[in-house]
Amino acid sequence: MIARFQPFHYGHLNALKYCYERVGEVVVAVGMASQSHTPENPFTAGERILMVRESLRWSNLPLEKFITITLPTLEVSRVAVHYVKLYSPPFKYVVTLNPIIQRIFEEEGYIVLEPPRLERDSYRGSVIRRLIAEGGEGWQSLVPPPVAEIIRAVGGVDRIRMLYKERLPGYYTTV
Repeated sequence: MIARFQPFHYGHLNALKYCYERVGEVVVAVGMASQSHTPENPFTAGERILMVRESLRWSNLPLEKFITITLPTLEVSRVAVHYVKLYSPPFKYVVTLNPIIQRIFEEEGYIVLEPPRLERDSYRGSVIRRLIAEGGEGWQSLVPPPVAEIIRAVGGVDRIRMLYKERLPGYYTTV
């Protein structure tokens, strides 16, 4: 399963459960691992790996059945499939909701599985990041409790608010 996990949320957790139930062992690919501290990618690869791992533990899923890898920031093209293969143990299935990723892996002969879409309008990293930037508490209900704890522990709330400062005119005022 390939995703950015910016941040990891219940939609991701649902997809990982779906993968585990179907194939038994799951390679979790943290994409765009070389990017952090931007509005679209505020968390580091290490922070995201911790979010995934602690959410799996919290959900009582067997950690030994999940292999986490990181993928550098790659241009989305058929060449990216080659790099994913270099960074990952062998795999047969690719799980993603991204239609471009689906297409390039299908063209390379992989079986693409599409996980169920769990309230996609709410469970999106962009929605969660915006809620955090706007200062509400509603974002916490969209992520597993360990993720909310990690975001607070790494200063993620302040980080996202700082990163979104330019995008939310009027949100920050000076006295």
